[in-house]
Amino acid sequence: MDKAQKKELVEAYKNRCREMGVIALRCTATSESFLGASQDVPADFNSARAKLDLGGHPNKKLSALWERYGEEGFEFIVLESLECEDPAEDYRADLEELRELCLAADPKAEKIWR
Repeated sequence: MDKAQKKELVEAYKNRCREMGVIALRCTATSESFLGASQDVPADFNSARAKLDLGGHPNKKLSALWERYGEEGFEFIVLESLECEDPAEDYRADLEELRELCLAADPKAEKIWR
């Protein structure tokens, strides 16, 4: 692979539309949900899983449930998706609004990250 081809592939990767939406980590034993607004769903699921496995997640309640029930006791769900029209656009405000709607709909839900 030459430099021009590599540069082209890197640019295409940077300018791709990522899967965005409201993610939930739901404890199946307690029915508690922890919701997050994600601009990159697979990356945020992977990040949360790694932090929980290593015991370094900032949400102590979620960490305690993870320690008690393990990964088998959780579902990783995309509650709502948001379509990407322009990869350069910032969708954080839209995602936060969508998360707030999901939080209002589920009384046992809280934010993953403060």
